[in-house]
Amino acid sequence: MSTNDLNLNEKAKNVVEILKELHSGKSIEELKDKYGYVLSTISPFEIPLIEQQLVKEGVKIEEILKLCDLHVELFKDILLSREIKDVPNGHPLDLLLKENDLILKQSEVLAVYASALLKSQEESDAKNIVAKVKDVVLKLLSIKVHYRKIQMLVFPYLERRGITAPTRVLWGREDQARIKLRHLLEFIERLEKRFDPNLITEIGNRALDLAREISELVFRENRILYPTVQTLLSDGEWAAISSTAEKIGYIVETKGEKWSTDAKPILPYEADASLTREKVDLLPLEFRMMIASQGINPDSYVIKGSGDIDLDTGFLNIEEIKALFKALPLEITFANSDDRVKFFSESFLHKGFVRTKTIIGRRFEYCHPPRLESIVKKTVDEVKRESGYREFWTRIGDRVIRVLVVPVKNREGKYLGSVEIVEDLTEVVNNPEEVKKRIIVV
Repeated sequence: MSTNDLNLNEKAKNVVEILKELHSGKSIEELKDKYGYVLSTISPFEIPLIEQQLVKEGVKIEEILKLCDLHVELFKDILLSREIKDVPNGHPLDLLLKENDLILKQSEVLAVYASALLKSQEESDAKNIVAKVKDVVLKLLSIKVHYRKIQMLVFPYLERRGITAPTRVLWGREDQARIKLRHLLEFIERLEKRFDPNLITEIGNRALDLAREISELVFRENRILYPTVQTLLSDGEWAAISSTAEKIGYIVETKGEKWSTDAKPILPYEADASLTREKVDLLPLEFRMMIASQGINPDSYVIKGSGDIDLDTGFLNIEEIKALFKALPLEITFANSDDRVKFFSESFLHKGFVRTKTIIGRRFEYCHPPRLESIVKKTVDEVKRESGYREFWTRIGDRVIRVLVVPVKNREGKYLGSVEIVEDLTEVVNNPEEVKKRIIVV
């Protein structure tokens, strides 16, 4: 019988032998050499099941946790030897892989504690284990930073090439994992308020299910998604991803590692959407099968029009700009660096202060009653000198209005003027509980 034919019980016995050697002082490198092939047959989906079995057999949690480091190291080696090679240090793909190393380890630790929780008999033991589960869950909440980079930076390049179904499915799975994390934390907080044995079972089962799901997502990213984008994306595309990923942040220490390229950053709408047969043949089997069965329709849409203005974060023409200001649920008045009104907007949704075209060119403070003139001038002078904004609240009839005065500066920090933002928040102020009921956590 081959190693691949081993059932779960036999795999668990192999793991026990490995744990014994770990306990005796053998290094991870030694065990990788000796048991690498055996461990390579254990998929991420089986690991939580094996760990649960070990807990039932009485293996100490501390011993099982040692296995997490070994498995992460082995998983990394197998991945690099099969699918992903020659990734430079500090490259976005390198950092995403390192994030997955951390996520995989945390999910395995969660599975170990979940199994121990389901086996616990005493209330004090259960409470102690729940505290450890909560600690891991709080760490795993940072997973959203990892997923956000994939969803907002990586997926658009695949969608440009007509690869849409896998990105939507994976995003859905990632979103599901985040929701389950939040729900698990809610159950833990309920238990902290009042101990309930039924909640212990619920938390243990939910944590075990979540650990399996997160491990599977790591597997899908590392074995399917990352080899695909390594094959398809150019250095210019990775350059664009790298600069934006730094703004979003990483959940691992980057240690000052910085990847650089001479290639000009290429955003998705600028990318060549064509997909050659040579490229397709290099993709993971799952993607090749999808392309063979469904075909692909590259997105060649041209987003920038001839009359568009480049606004750094996108393109708009004059007609769109005018309509956009009217569609906003707020109104703004912009005064330039000489404190002269240069622009104001009018909203279709609600009316703020009365303003007319006759105020264009007027001193900003003169647009307010004399009793407020000194306050307005003082406020503008303050935001000129300091960072941040000033906030005021007032009423127009029965409406509650928030007014923000915000400095407007260019990239170099040069002051260009001030903007007064007028927003009707009557509903929020008068019906806070109703507003809270309508909150959707994304």
